[in-house]
Amino acid sequence: MTGKARTAPGSRRRSRARSVSTHPVAGASHALDVDALIHDDHTRIVVCCGSGGVGKTTTAAALALHAAERGRRVVVLTIDPARRLAQSMGLTELDNLPRPVEGVGTPAGGSLDAMMLDMKRTFDEVVEAHAAPERAAQILTNPFYVALSSSFAGTQEYMAMEKLGQLSAQASGRWDLIVVDTPPSRSALDFLDAPARLASLLDGRFIKLMLAPAKGPARIFSAGFGVVTSALNKVLGTAVLRDVQTFIAAFDTLFGGFRARAEKTYALLQAPGTAFLVVAAPEPDALREAAYFVERLTQEDMPIAGLVLNRVTVPSPGLEAERAQAAAERLDDGDGDDPLVAAVLRVHAEQARRSSREKQYARRFAGSHREVPIVAVPALATDVHDLEGLRQIGTLMAG
Repeated sequence: MTGKARTAPGSRRRSRARSVSTHPVAGASHALDVDALIHDDHTRIVVCCGSGGVGKTTTAAALALHAAERGRRVVVLTIDPARRLAQSMGLTELDNLPRPVEGVGTPAGGSLDAMMLDMKRTFDEVVEAHAAPERAAQILTNPFYVALSSSFAGTQEYMAMEKLGQLSAQASGRWDLIVVDTPPSRSALDFLDAPARLASLLDGRFIKLMLAPAKGPARIFSAGFGVVTSALNKVLGTAVLRDVQTFIAAFDTLFGGFRARAEKTYALLQAPGTAFLVVAAPEPDALREAAYFVERLTQEDMPIAGLVLNRVTVPSPGLEAERAQAAAERLDDGDGDDPLVAAVLRVHAEQARRSSREKQYARRFAGSHREVPIVAVPALATDVHDLEGLRQIGTLMAG
């Protein structure tokens, strides 16, 4: 699978939204056909992104299950720290290795594996795979490396890129579809910046300065380096500076490989076989975040499949909200003697009003992003906590 070169910062290209012709959300030019997306053999990667609390993890899991039970061989990767995905799939735990999900219907020949990104373990695997054993041992035991691989800002996003690249390389013969869940809120798109941030780090003056002692004995005694080292010793302490220098010297041979793989994975995300699904709830804040995701993905020339609008209120058929509310008030005033009927009428009126507001929010988003297909998924009466619930969500998405 080949990808395009990365879009230059600040430039914009038209997103490759998938056009289908089913019943659209009001205001949208067309609807998102999820079945067409997953039945397309050219679709190899689906990335679910969106703000927190909109059902993104559930969407990723439901989509993966739906695809598996329709014949695709699927692996779903979550980098969300919550354990909801494991619980909904009946697994006691998820870790850095794909684990088969039991209870998946496989008459069509599909399968489903699930995993959760272990940032530290992924970093260790990269070191072990691309460094000689002695050098790898030196890196893995370095205190600076331990801190970097466990909690350094941006490491999770970069390791997500690494893991996606690994899964893609392993996919042939094992999986034909990778579904990726992402962290909540705008950090979900931080992995798009990982290659650029890594390149900036590796080309930075500090890294070059720290590598100076490893480049030859003459530099160790240079006056300029001695002055800087003295200053850094005062700030960081001798032991910390020594750990940093040792780590960078040992890690130097891996830098080029990190950058090359990150750029390759970035190209993979831009390739036609990848589809981004933006997930949102029918609420103003969530749809504003969704608009940000759409605009950022468009700017980066990422292929947007569409918007999944979760937890949409579907009102009961019958009276309009105003008439239901008026009838409830008449019953409260003594025109009837059944308080249960009045309560039902009030619930009906509230559902109708909420549905009307949600439709207005959806129309506003669709009017500003007419190129983005949308599918609305009705809210369920209970939380999704098992495979049957995921099946129901998948069926509603395919709708």
